[in-house]
Amino acid sequence: MNLLSALDTLLAEGSVTGAAKRLGLSASAMSRTLARLRAATGDPLLVRAGRKLVPTPRAAEIRDQVHALARDVRAVLSPKSANVDIATMERSFTIRSNEGFIEMFSGPIVAALTSQAPRARIRFAPKPNKNSAALREGEIDLDIGVLGDFAPEIRAQSIFRDRFVGAVRTGHPLLASAVTPALYATCKHVVASRRGAFVGPVDDALGELGLRREITVVVPGFSDALRIARQSDLIALVPGSCARSADPVMEGLSVFDLPVPTPEIAISAMWHPRMDADPGHRWLRETVMATCRLASSLDRHCPPQARMQE
Repeated sequence: MNLLSALDTLLAEGSVTGAAKRLGLSASAMSRTLARLRAATGDPLLVRAGRKLVPTPRAAEIRDQVHALARDVRAVLSPKSANVDIATMERSFTIRSNEGFIEMFSGPIVAALTSQAPRARIRFAPKPNKNSAALREGEIDLDIGVLGDFAPEIRAQSIFRDRFVGAVRTGHPLLASAVTPALYATCKHVVASRRGAFVGPVDDALGELGLRREITVVVPGFSDALRIARQSDLIALVPGSCARSADPVMEGLSVFDLPVPTPEIAISAMWHPRMDADPGHRWLRETVMATCRLASSLDRHCPPQARMQE
């Protein structure tokens, strides 16, 4: 690579002294480099004609090619500009998350992304598991959800923290008085689980009090649980972000705080480190995270009891 740059400079200057000055070398060092180039190419390249050097036919033939190669090498080996014209960027991004997140946040995310990058295309992919192979193999650009058993190189950044709440049809007898652990446990429940699990953190908390709830229905997604709760006396267990009163899925439903403590749900954005320095990907993840944080903060400012009254 050094010889290529030196050859480009020598052919442009037509002078060992001029090339040496341009590259910050001594004239003797530049002469030795010219000797190496002659040996490598099998051609004199530059020969004396009076007081100056003139290119040989071979040198004249390759001059433009050498200049283009040297320019391309410098471009490849130079840091890429962090600037990208988002407004004209034509690129497809794939975001993977579960059904509940897509239902609650896809609208604000799409609005934020397309307003800034009208030529970008967004694909939301289902999340059947927490495996990081799709990130590693470049099938998806961003994974949103709870951290799982991801490969150690995967980058992750917390977006917001969520918590579980209860949801029942408006007018449900459970809300006629204070919701105690014992009263909560006597009701029948619907839960969402991709794995079809009948137990979870709430059951652990109830078990410590010597209580046990009856889970009647298990569904794949939180919106399914809310739909069933609206049309029955079953109690749905959903993240607070899925139970925003402004969302149409909450029509006819009331939300209440759980009577037992449960761990917070940490929602994170995950990506492969090869995308760290990519300006387009940086814009994607920063915009998605900022949009989700804003949407979740607006929801937190409206406590469950207020949402229940609305």
